[in-house]
Amino acid sequence: MQIQKFNFHRGTLPLLVSMPHTGEHIPDDIKANMTPSALQIADTDWHMPLLYDFLKGLGVSVLEATHSRYVIDLNRPQDNVNLYPGQDTTGLCPVDTFHKEALYQPGKTPDEAEITRRVQTYWQPYHAQLDDELRRMRAEHGIAMLWDAHSIASVVPRFFEGQLPDLNLGTASGASCAPELAEQLRQVAADAAKEGYSHALNGRFKGGHITRHYGQPQNNIHAVQLELTQCTYMEEQLPFAFKTERAEKVRPTLQRFIEVMLTWADKAQRTTM
Repeated sequence: MQIQKFNFHRGTLPLLVSMPHTGEHIPDDIKANMTPSALQIADTDWHMPLLYDFLKGLGVSVLEATHSRYVIDLNRPQDNVNLYPGQDTTGLCPVDTFHKEALYQPGKTPDEAEITRRVQTYWQPYHAQLDDELRRMRAEHGIAMLWDAHSIASVVPRFFEGQLPDLNLGTASGASCAPELAEQLRQVAADAAKEGYSHALNGRFKGGHITRHYGQPQNNIHAVQLELTQCTYMEEQLPFAFKTERAEKVRPTLQRFIEVMLTWADKAQRTTM
């Protein structure tokens, strides 16, 4: 059975939620060259559609990756430039896991031709859909909002010391959305401290390629990334089980983030009418 390149739901409001790392599928031809560690797909943003199951009911558009980030990372630029100069990170076609375990058998890492094929086959269709939807929203509503939804294990020594804050908001250091919007979202995260959640704005995670590339507040496109620690809604070890009780606790904060984005868009529409 052929797997779609992505799943897309078109909503009625000017907000698109992108989930570029939720995909789990690895095609057989790629899988044949990989290691057992790769096939665990441990670095997946697990259960994102389930965690954000309230989106479609709000009228929000949703774009979900279906293929694993080990096939190609949709949140990296095509030229594979390091988004965090001087810091360790994984690339456009990763060759190792977050814990530096090899993804490919010896001599089987993808060459330039294979990387180009994957860009054309998987990366470009996702980004074409993302770009088309943002353009449609802006044309129809005068404004487009983008929420890039991610999750990560709370402790990954390769990338940061100690434990990550639970709610990591990224706005490309203020370049991808209006500062007033960023502050409203930061306040939602700060209020979540009452529930025991910590937060950061433009800390270790400032937003990946999607946030940085598509966020153009000067053109009425506002983009924000949330990197959520997985311990807030799931088990961080195999089998990476979804924990309903934890999810029900953090989900109201996620809903408040989305509501802030929608309220911002609504006010912006009314002031330009």
